[in-house]
Order: sequence, then C-alpha cells, then structure tokens
Amino acid sequence: MADPRGFLRTRDRELPADRAVSVRILDWAEVHGPSQAGAMVARQAGRCMDCGVPFCHHACPLGNVMPEWNDLVWRGQWQDAADRLHMTNNFPEITGRICPAPCESACVLGINQPPVTIRNIELSIVEEAFERGLVQPAPPHRMTGHSVAVVGSGPAGLAAAQQLTRAGHTVCVYERADAPGGLLRYGIPEYKLPAAILERRLDVMRAEGTVFRCGVDVGGDITGDELRSRHDAVLLTVGSTIPRDLPVPGRDLAGVRTAMEYLVPANLAALGQAPVGQPLATDRDVVVIGGGDTGADCVGTAVRQGARSITQLEILAEPPHERPAGQPWPTYPQVFRVNSAHEEGGERVFAVSTLAIEGDDGVVTGLRLVDVERTATGFSPVAGTERTLPAQLVVLALGFAGPERGAIVEQLGVEIDGRGVLVRDDDFATPVPGVYAAGDCGRGQSLIVWAIAEGRAAAAAIDRALTGATDLHAPVRASTMALRA
Repeated sequence: MADPRGFLRTRDRELPADRAVSVRILDWAEVHGPSQAGAMVARQAGRCMDCGVPFCHHACPLGNVMPEWNDLVWRGQWQDAADRLHMTNNFPEITGRICPAPCESACVLGINQPPVTIRNIELSIVEEAFERGLVQPAPPHRMTGHSVAVVGSGPAGLAAAQQLTRAGHTVCVYERADAPGGLLRYGIPEYKLPAAILERRLDVMRAEGTVFRCGVDVGGDITGDELRSRHDAVLLTVGSTIPRDLPVPGRDLAGVRTAMEYLVPANLAALGQAPVGQPLATDRDVVVIGGGDTGADCVGTAVRQGARSITQLEILAEPPHERPAGQPWPTYPQVFRVNSAHEEGGERVFAVSTLAIEGDDGVVTGLRLVDVERTATGFSPVAGTERTLPAQLVVLALGFAGPERGAIVEQLGVEIDGRGVLVRDDDFATPVPGVYAAGDCGRGQSLIVWAIAEGRAAAAAIDRALTGATDLHAPVRASTMALRA
C-alpha cells in the first residue's frame, strides 16, 4: 500500500480550489483550477488503505484499480501511474472532470472518514502525464486486414475506436456533426469540459491511425447496406438523444426549449461560432425543469449569459444531506449534492410539478406549478400551493428516452426493445450479423464511465469475432448492472 499510516495522519479530504465564483461567471474558462501534482495529491493518495476487498474497483464499471495508482502517486512514479491508469480508462482527463465518482462512494475509508479523493488523483495523474510528455500514441504493430465502422463519436464510440485501432483493425468513425466528440463536445458546457481537452486526446487517436469522417449522416449520405459492404463490422454508438418531453398545456410556446436545444448553441457560441437563432437567457427569468446534472449545466450557462433570475425545479423531494439508512455503503447514495453551477446563482425548488406553461401571443411568460407529495402510485398535488413563476425562457432537462428512430435503424434492420433501446446480446451483438451496439443507445441513459466501459467491452467482442481471440480489456457485459441503490 501507499502510506501505511496515511489515513491516520491525514484525516481531512483536500481538493484544489475552484476559480472564484465572481471571476469564473464572467467567462467560459474551466471552473476548476489547474490540477496539482504536489504534496496535497501525495497526501491524499497516501490515505488509500489498499483494502483487502477494494470496493472502489467494483463501483467503477471500468475496473480501475485505484489503490495501485495511489501507491504510485505517493511514491512519485508518474509514468507508472499514468500507464496503470490508461490500462483501464481511455479518457481519464474526461472522467476526472465530469464523472460523479461512484468509486468514492464505495471507498472503504468512507465508512467513517471522508473518502479518498480518487477523481482528483486520477485527473492529477493524467494532466501530469500530458505535461511531462508521457502520453504518446500507441499505433498497432501489425494490421489485421479487417475494417470496422463506428457510428457516433461520443465516449463509447471513441473508446471502442481507440481499442480496435490499437488491436490492428482499420477503424473509421462516422459522425454527423462537423467535429468528433458528440455530447462531450457540444452538450457539456465549455466551463466543465473544454474542447481543447477533447482535441488533445483526439490528436493522439489520429496519430494512432483512427480515421474520423465528420459531417456524414449515416442513413442519408451513406446507406446501411453501403456501410456493411465497406466494413467487416459495424458498431452503433449513437447515444440516447431523444429528449424526454413535458406534455403540459403551453409546451409549444416560443421560448420553451429542450436542454440540448439550449446547451449546444451556447457551447458553439463559447467556441467562437455564432449560431443563428441562439436562445439566450440574457435579462430573462429562466426556469429549468429537471434537477440533474444536465439541468445544472443549463443553470451555469444561464448565469454566464446574464439571466435576471434562474429557478431549477425537481419533482422529487430534497434528498438528505447524509447517506440514507436504506442506501448503505458501498452503494451510490441519493444525497443532496451541490454542483459548481449551484454555487454561482439560481434557486433550487424541490417537490414541485409543472401544471402548465403560460404565454401571451404565442410566447412564454410564466410557468404554473404546484407542490407535490410522493405516494404509492406517483405524485399528488398539495392543495393551496399553486403558483406562477415568471419565465421568458423555459428549459426542459428531463433526461433522454433512447436513440433516434431514423434511417440508420431502419436500413440496418436493428430492433428497438420495450425500453426504447437497441436489442443486443451479452456480447453487444444485435440480431443483424456483424452489427453491434454499445453505450447509451443499448444501455439507456447512463454515466460516462459506463459508456467508456461498454465501448471497450464491445471492441473486445468485435476483435474476438473478427480474429478468433482478443487481448483487449472487456470490463463489462451488456447485461452488467450498476452497483447503485
């Protein structure tokens, strides 16, 4: 283990300070300060107990071996730490920024002390590795002669593409947007995940031999039959992009937008582009419906655009501030969490439901809501609590209901199950020979670590199907469930 008495000597949990709220809301630069590979990170790594049963492994679908990195960081062995980190995770600089870190909730030290700062240590390792030039392309030593198409360039697609390229396959990633990354590039605000961080990793993948074909609509610009004839295998990683809607009166008023209709143009603007018809929060009362991370991203974006007021609504009651008795360690508990955007402004309102969106002359002017109580059959309104919030912009951040049903699904003949996701077996293969599915399009909306894990596992399955064997890491099967309450 790292420091045998580290968890006794250092009982406090230390993290680098974020940029001051008063400064960071004035720009789109990253909220978090630069990672520090110094004494603080070494102390925190030294708190790791190298448990006999390290539950952090099991909580992470990637199978990351945190005690090993922690020991290497504590010893100052950055090359070895970076190598060990990359053995199980293709993009630690991304997960270190946006993963909610279920590993920390499962940390054994967390039973009676604050858990090890696993996510920050992970980010410190990879940033130090890039700073020292330790992250280098790993092109294959030989080519297999097989070709694989990856449709979609989110985290699942990128992970699969890198794994398959390194195994010696010719990999082409098809992306309908003008640049690769999917929601990593356009759906997550620049202040949380700068595009430059994504581009840095994409440059490594290009140097390894992965080919990106952007601006290509699979199902339109290239048909499903053409795709299958050009490649020996096709992996669908098209995400879960159908937004959950809110069927209430006034939904069709101007000024009511889904989260991606709001966030994507905002990100384009932050990157120096000028989207036509961009919805802006400037000098407006903004209501965000949905209490998750995407809703918080909308809050932070509205703050930077200069909203007059911001209210984030959640139908569930405010969660407890401590781990509930019914969600014991090492599950990922539903507790009250404060996103960086919540530090910057806005009001959070829990246990409310939207009755209607009000408007005048076709334009939204307010939102009618009511307090609710949870019952055995759903939610019941509380009498006498109806009220109207002023709103000139309403953003629906209610999650996603599955992959789009379009030409690619129809042309390939893949099936959609009752949950609205692509049908596949335990090895990520759809009933269509040579066609596979991984990530949110097959699993349903989930965490980035699950997307990367599924991309890695699908790559191993494809490699095995094409060559008869594989040395690629396969951390999960398609039916693997999360360690969650």
